[in-house]
Amino acid sequence: MRAKFKNPRAQHDFIGRACSITGVGSYVPEKILTNADLEKIVETSDEWITTRTGIKERRIAAADEATSDLAAKAALRAMAMAGVTAEQIDLIVVASITPDMPFPNTACLVQQKIGARRVPAFDIEAACSGFIYALEVGQNFIMSRSCDTVLVIGAEKLSSITNWKDRNTCVLFGDGAGAAVLQHRPDAHGLLTTVLGADGNKAGLLSMPGGGSACPATAKTVADGLHFLRMDGKETFKNAVQAMCSAANEALQRCELEIRQIKCIIPHQANRRIVDAVGERLGATPEQVFVNLHKYGNTSAASVAIALDEAVHSGKIQRGDLILIVAFGAGLTWGAAVIEW
Repeated sequence: MRAKFKNPRAQHDFIGRACSITGVGSYVPEKILTNADLEKIVETSDEWITTRTGIKERRIAAADEATSDLAAKAALRAMAMAGVTAEQIDLIVVASITPDMPFPNTACLVQQKIGARRVPAFDIEAACSGFIYALEVGQNFIMSRSCDTVLVIGAEKLSSITNWKDRNTCVLFGDGAGAAVLQHRPDAHGLLTTVLGADGNKAGLLSMPGGGSACPATAKTVADGLHFLRMDGKETFKNAVQAMCSAANEALQRCELEIRQIKCIIPHQANRRIVDAVGERLGATPEQVFVNLHKYGNTSAASVAIALDEAVHSGKIQRGDLILIVAFGAGLTWGAAVIEW
């Protein structure tokens, strides 16, 4: 039975047409780095990592494998599920904090690799919230009728900016990509609402200081490790739980939904303690919350995209189910979206 709720984005035709996800896909590199492997390169243990994070292993891209390569493979899988060709793509949006290079943007490189000629392509950077930000951007192009088919990708090669001597951060991150095809689907609600937010006052909690205009690359910045990501774990944890719960509750309220009506909750896969805390505060049951971080670690902008693909292809999500995705990242940024599948 179809749930009864308000759809604030498509109640009236003049507001715009609804936007649905018609295909999802993901890709993770072949190389698996286990906790036992990390014990050999940094002072840590499987028990220490597992009890504090819930992560058992993560995927690491090959030296000749760039973010655009991961993104293109995930994109082609999403396109195959949606039944669309490269010629049908009207726009490509890539969310990433690890682009192939400062410019040109990674989306242009993905465009070339999937054969989508001359369509607009650009990147956005909202760290771990990036995929939800990209969904909102893509949705607006569909709603406004500027595009019929939008390809949205979250992709990261975090191993390229990880300090493998810092046991507090190197155990957390992995590489991968997830993609979604956005289209209008008649008689379907699709993306019901999206809540986005940011707090630049706390930008220092999670950052990579070197490489930009504020701290250009020099021999000294490299020697000082400024081109690796840095994180205040305790404060990041506290802010993550608070922001994700707030965004999720606002999204539910906009749609006049209760948490019990959500079939599947897909939180950012950063840390098992964060995932559990968010689920408990939202009043969700363990069965509602999808978790795959034990296999991949934190893949930043790719995190909820990979999890969404796995949830769909595992059969956990069926047509008509209500889904809540929620994420938090550097910036600080956060986002939540309610989707009718």
